[in-house]
Amino acid sequence: MAYVRKDQETIDFPYEFTKVWSAIPKALESLGWSVESVDESAHRVKGKTKGRFMGYGSILLIEATPIDKGKTRVSVAAETPVTTITSLADFGDTRKRVEIFFLELREQLQ
Repeated sequence: MAYVRKDQETIDFPYEFTKVWSAIPKALESLGWSVESVDESAHRVKGKTKGRFMGYGSILLIEATPIDKGKTRVSVAAETPVTTITSLADFGDTRKRVEIFFLELREQLQ
């Protein structure tokens, strides 16, 4: 039986929207993850992580929103398909992938 593990996090960054928006795909690529689609008008990016032995990759749905001139909010919702067997080897992978993305995004913004 298959189901999806989900995780979500939102972080505000003290950078202008254009800087953060351009860093999102760079962060995914730097991690070796793929950019599946980019919606410029809605400011959404869909990315996919790599899987590992006994585990599937995650889909990351990333949305950037300008708060004011110098602040941007980034929300990431992650989904990882798991089965009864692969769930035994999933040690919080979905959550870790969200955290890794935000760490790399911070690196790209510096």
